Amino acid sequence: MNNCKPDYDNCLVNLSNSILKYFGAETSAPTLKMADKLLEKEYTNVVVLLMDAMGISILENHLESDGFLRSHMVGPYSSVFPPTTVAATTSVLSGLYPNEHGWLGWDVFFPELDKNVTVFTNSNQLSEDEKGEIIEPTPAADYNVVYRYLPYKNIITRINEAGGKAYASMPFMDPFPQDLDCILKRVEDLCATPEKKFIYAYWNEPDNTMHLYGPESNETRDLMIQLENRLEEFSSDLSDTLLIITADHSQIESKNYCINDYPDITRCLVRMPSIEPRALNFFVKEEYKQEFPKIFADTFKDKFLLLTKEEIIESNLFGIGKEHALFRDLLGDYIAISIADASLFVTHKEASMMPGGHAGLTKEEMEIPLIAISK
Repeated sequence: MNNCKPDYDNCLVNLSNSILKYFGAETSAPTLKMADKLLEKEYTNVVVLLMDAMGISILENHLESDGFLRSHMVGPYSSVFPPTTVAATTSVLSGLYPNEHGWLGWDVFFPELDKNVTVFTNSNQLSEDEKGEIIEPTPAADYNVVYRYLPYKNIITRINEAGGKAYASMPFMDPFPQDLDCILKRVEDLCATPEKKFIYAYWNEPDNTMHLYGPESNETRDLMIQLENRLEEFSSDLSDTLLIITADHSQIESKNYCINDYPDITRCLVRMPSIEPRALNFFVKEEYKQEFPKIFADTFKDKFLLLTKEEIIESNLFGIGKEHALFRDLLGDYIAISIADASLFVTHKEASMMPGGHAGLTKEEMEIPLIAISK
C-alpha cells in the first residue's frame, strides 16, 4: 500500500474556507485553489454534498471512468488526519484542522472526566467483559461532553452571521432528514428560492455499507451504481447552482485485531486506547514507557507506525492550525497509525463486524475527489 500524509494546503479545510470566502465570512485557513476557480462565477446556490467514504479509490474500483461522477471530477485532494468521519466532517463544518477543533476520532479521551467518550453518541467508550461480551455503553455525562469541552462555530453559522444565507441538510441538524431522498428533497426546495445561499448536505453512504460488507464487495458496487444514478438524476433538476460532491475520506479492506488478545500490550496501559482502530493513542504506565515501543513492535511493527506524542506534534500530522488548548492532552504518550490493512479494536464484537476500515495513513484512505457540476 502507498502511504501518504494529508496535504494541508489542499484538503477539506481549504474547501470550507473557499466557501467562507465566497460568502463574505472570515476565513481561518488558506482556500482551495480548485474550488476558488469554480467559484469565480456567481451562483444563486452553492451546494456541497458530502458522501461519507466515497473516496477516489471507491470511485475507481466501482464506477466507469466516463460515468457521471468520475467524468465530473475536477481533481483529487486530501482528507485530514485521521481520515475518518468525526475528524473530517468536523473539519468541513468548522473550517478548522483537527489539531484546532479536537474532534480527533470516534472515541476521544477527555481529561476533565478521565475517560474515553464516543463523541457522536455522548456515551462511554464501548467495552467488553472477561468473556468478550459487550458491556452496553452508558451516557458519558448528563451534558454533551464534546460540545462543552471542544465547542466550535460551524460554517453555516459563520456565513449567516456575516450576512449571508446558509443551510444544512443532514440527519443530525434540523429538520433532520433521515434518508438520501429526504436530504436531496430539502436541497431542491432550498435551491428553488431566489436568495443567494450555501447548502451543506451529508449522507452516511457508502461508508455504512462498506463497513458492513467491505469496500470491494458486490454490495458496495451495487450501491455505488445506485448512488451515481440518483445523484445524476438529482443534479439534472438544478439550475443556477454549483453542486460540489465530495467525501470525507475513503476506505480499504481491513484485517481486524482486538487489543484484549495481547495482554503484553494491555498491561502497559493506563486506559484503553481511543481515537480510531487505525489511529490509536496509548497512555502508558510510567514503568513501561521505555520498553513499550519494543513490546508493541513485537506484534505490530509491520502493520503500525508507532510515534511519540512529541513526534506527532512536530510532524503536524493533525493539522497546521493553532492548537486547541486541550489538543496535547488528548494524544496520550504514543500513537499507533496503521500503514497496512490492520485495524486494532478495543472489543471483539467490533473487530468481527467491520471488514472495511479507515483512519490510517494509506493513500487509498486519504485521497478524495472534488466533483463539480455547474448548472
